[in-house]
Amino acid sequence: MITRKRLLSLLMAVLASTLVLAGCGSTGASQDEVKFGYIADFNGTSLLAIAQDQGLWEKHGLKATTSVFTNGPLQIQALGSGDLDFGYIGPGAMWLPASGQAKVVALNTLGNADRVIAQPGIKSMADLRGKTVGVPQGTSGEMLLGLALRKAGMSKQDIKVVPMDPSTVVSAFSSKRIDAAGIWYPLISTIKKQQPDLVELAKNSDFAEQVQFPTAFVAANKVVADQPDKTKKVISVLRDAIAYRSANPDKTIALTAKMLHIDEQAVRADAANVNLLTVPDLDRITKDGTVDKWLTGMNDYFVQAGTLKQPVDPKTYYTGDLFTAAGQ
Repeated sequence: MITRKRLLSLLMAVLASTLVLAGCGSTGASQDEVKFGYIADFNGTSLLAIAQDQGLWEKHGLKATTSVFTNGPLQIQALGSGDLDFGYIGPGAMWLPASGQAKVVALNTLGNADRVIAQPGIKSMADLRGKTVGVPQGTSGEMLLGLALRKAGMSKQDIKVVPMDPSTVVSAFSSKRIDAAGIWYPLISTIKKQQPDLVELAKNSDFAEQVQFPTAFVAANKVVADQPDKTKKVISVLRDAIAYRSANPDKTIALTAKMLHIDEQAVRADAANVNLLTVPDLDRITKDGTVDKWLTGMNDYFVQAGTLKQPVDPKTYYTGDLFTAAGQ
């Protein structure tokens, strides 16, 4: 016979068990921690801003810590040292995963924000012979500079290349300490406030038939190999955020501006230089080989530029199968 006291004890035990199980299924106990890097522009920030606002990390059982970087190569270094699990890179840094230093887990957008800019009075790439040109190494700005020089029948030996971080390019060009630069929007918008008459000598779209400029999200090799469940969760977050961005462009601009603490108009101008890709787009171009074609074209450029030793099969570093599987 169960006494009233015994019945009360049993009920308390059941209640306690229920609370424990509920806790295990909540966003608290089962969360995987993920360290994610990004660049403070529309390409690099928009999906993370969406994930934060829409609770996508929690939805997929993740707790994210985000850190801002000035360029992709620095994030690749952080992936290798274990300081990051995932990060964002522009097209100029794609040679790093191609050389085995990281995995590309998702493409993001096609960039059209890069320019070779010059001081007023310089009218062509040929006019840069012997001139001082600032460029952040291993970035899309350097990539565009190389393509533009080659198109003009020139090489870096014909100019004086000065490696600079992006913020230094802005100050050096604005104060006329350099004659030209390989750099991108929205930084160019900042430069134009001081040098409104600057000249744009080359842009991404000049080379659209030769090479595309995809931006991408990357992961540490060790994370992809040893933590497949966390990798799938992060890819699922990115897929959800891409879908939201496609359906809500204006809201995405507002969320990105909020995360970056800058004016919405500045983000809108930055976003105008971006070709967005939808989730169906990404699934299709992954499956039909278009992404492999883009990456192969980039690899050929990197080999010619000397940053990649030999051509590489994109399948060795683009985990397209993981991206498409996350949507099934």
